[in-house]
Amino acid sequence: MPYISVKDASEKWGISDRRVRALCSEGRIEGALKVGRSWSIPNNATKPIDGRESQNNQYLGINYNFDVIDQLKQRIDDHKPLSINLAKSLHEKLIVEWTYNSNAIEGNTLTMSETKVVLEGITIGGKSVIEHLETINHREAILFIEDIIKDNEKLTQWNLKNIHTLILKEIDNKNAGKYRKENVLISGAKHIPPKYFELDCLMQKLLKEYHTEWLSYHPVVKATLLHGEFVKIHPFIDGNGRVARLLLNFELMKNGYTPIIIKNEQRAKYYDVLDLAHTTMNYGPFISLIFELMIESERLWLSVIE
Repeated sequence: MPYISVKDASEKWGISDRRVRALCSEGRIEGALKVGRSWSIPNNATKPIDGRESQNNQYLGINYNFDVIDQLKQRIDDHKPLSINLAKSLHEKLIVEWTYNSNAIEGNTLTMSETKVVLEGITIGGKSVIEHLETINHREAILFIEDIIKDNEKLTQWNLKNIHTLILKEIDNKNAGKYRKENVLISGAKHIPPKYFELDCLMQKLLKEYHTEWLSYHPVVKATLLHGEFVKIHPFIDGNGRVARLLLNFELMKNGYTPIIIKNEQRAKYYDVLDLAHTTMNYGPFISLIFELMIESERLWLSVIE
């Protein structure tokens, strides 16, 4: 791979030599190598966004009252830690239903019971290899985000790409974990995803917002925005929806909330509120959908622990 100097990068990106060196030291230029007292930078490296600048995106409909959700959460927290058997039972139910619904939304034809059987290691006759792989891969992706939470790791582009790699493992190894190299359209949606050459910069901006400017938001708002803004960028050629729903629950679970299941039968409404958010920045209807699903999830948990 050809490399350029700090001076070359400075001229290419229109920033000072000193700023380029600082970005290298902070590990924000992927692939940069320190050679002696200088740096060598990959010729195709993307200029990092300036973390000192505010994006100031104007999201609408995010001023919501989450008292009911927080009260239910507190009742659940009062019963923790759960017994080993109960925690295991809830976890197994979550993986089956989450995997079934998330894959079904994307066209997988396995039923709920067939999904459970595949996760137990049994092959279903008449179903494709890809449908089996989608099921197994989704469970592995859930376990991966649970590990990120347990280890208190920061959400990064590296972790996002690893989640996507698990989703497409042995299905599309060529594109797994890699941002798309072509432009795409979303069938049935008014929103048109950004051009492929904008993806690196947009993903940096998204994570910068997530880690800084969204800190004051309620976790439900933050989770909804993370899902919505990620899938709005549509960074991968395939698997964006599954990754987005994993990110949604990642944020909820990280903050101690029960995960939710966006059901296959809610697909039309789900797509509608997403497209509205993408085209108008109005996240109110999407948050309302997540709000309803959170109450449903929390009441399910309370029904078995109280």
